[in-house]
Parts: sequence; structure tokens; C-alpha cells
Amino acid sequence: MNFLAHVYLSEDNFSLAVGNLIADRVKGKDLTNFSPMIQKGILLHRKIDTFTDHHPLFKECVSIFFPIYRHYSRVIIDIYFDHFLASNWDKYNSKNLKVFSNEFYDALKIESENFPENIKNFSRTLIFYNWFDSYKTITDLELILTQMAQRTRFPSKLSASKKQLKGNYTYFHNHFSSFMEEVIDFTKNEIKNL
Repeated sequence: MNFLAHVYLSEDNFSLAVGNLIADRVKGKDLTNFSPMIQKGILLHRKIDTFTDHHPLFKECVSIFFPIYRHYSRVIIDIYFDHFLASNWDKYNSKNLKVFSNEFYDALKIESENFPENIKNFSRTLIFYNWFDSYKTITDLELILTQMAQRTRFPSKLSASKKQLKGNYTYFHNHFSSFMEEVIDFTKNEIKNL
């Protein structure tokens, strides 16, 4: 799962959600540099990623893209799933996505004051471009994919994957919907054990 989904899955506590958001930018040995709740969010993110990587629905979606996009296939499906969460937000949350995003961004600004510079920069970029809201439309999604493609070390063709999303929209949406129900239940249980 990617940015928006990780934050949504730990939304009951914005510090936990911030930890979940920044987890990919924190090396194992650096975990102790963060507050206890941020650490729990980072650990939760890692558990969700393991659950996601081994889930048959997610793996099936990734396998479709693997022949073309290789190891970027997982990234593409992560982004697609964030798109489906954003575009169907009202089904999963009683707060409007814009309201939710602004509340989270405010919490992120406060928490990130003590973060390393690379995570501060990431946080500023996410807020400035309002990435959460940008996942809602395919047009904005293409822009996100293009920006990500420019930052990959090897040619990724990420932006070209928009064609597959449009051509198989219902298929991916159905897989996301089924997967989301299961990952929400999984996350609720994991939060109890943190």
C-alpha cells in the first residue's frame, strides 16, 4: 500500500499515521530516533506491507504488470489502490477527503519539525502538491506517475501504465475493494497489539 492507504489505515491517531507515512524513509537502525507513537506507526507500516505483498489479490494485480514493468509493478498497483481509495473515500470515511487531508497535513507539519531533513523535504512536497487529493483523478494520477518516473534510477515507464488502468478499470477496482476490506480488518487487529 502507498501513502494515502497507510495514513487511512492508522487514522485514529495522527502520530501513528505519520509514522506509517514516513516508514519507507526510515532505516531499521534509525527507528529509535523517533517518538514511541511514530515508531509504532513505522512498525505498523512494515506489517501492512508484508500483508499486502503476500495477499493473493494484490499479487494477482502485480503479476499482470510484471512482464512490462518488472519490479515497478508493485509500485504501480500501490498507486492504483491509492487512487481507488481517494476516488471512493466517502465509502471508507465519514470525513471529506479534503478535510481529512488538511487535518493530517497539520499534524504532519508539527511532527516533522523533529525529523531528518530528507523526511522534512518529503513531507513539505506531499503537502505542497496535496498528493492525497491528487490521487482522485486519473489525470492527476498520471502526473504523479510521471513525477515518480523522473526519480527512478532505471527507466520505469511508470506514466505509460495509465493506459492499463483505463483499459482494466473495473478489474482493478474490484480487486481493490475486496483487498481493502481484508487489510482494514488486519490493521485493526495489528493496532490492538502495538
